[in-house]
Amino acid sequence: MFQIIWIVLAGLVIGLLARLILRGRQDIPIWLTVVLGIVGALVGNVIASAIGVRHTGGVDWIRHVLQVGVAVALIAVVAPMWATRHTHGGDRRQRHTAGRL
Repeated sequence: MFQIIWIVLAGLVIGLLARLILRGRQDIPIWLTVVLGIVGALVGNVIASAIGVRHTGGVDWIRHVLQVGVAVALIAVVAPMWATRHTHGGDRRQRHTAGRL
């Protein structure tokens, strides 16, 4: 149970750091920030393992930079798609109902 809590907290911190690094406004909900932060952490760990820097003496700064970097890339890709999906969706429904009247 505590492992799930730590995963969610790490996802939140990594996702929020990624959003702070990106310029501009990202109109995505907090739950999506957490999910993208978790995915960024997992993919960052895989990359760190692949290049041999997952476990180092002291703080694993390279691994953490990779985790946040992946989360930045994910948010940069997903945020515009999320905004497009939610701004045009209402217009599309209105056109369909207006055409039926």
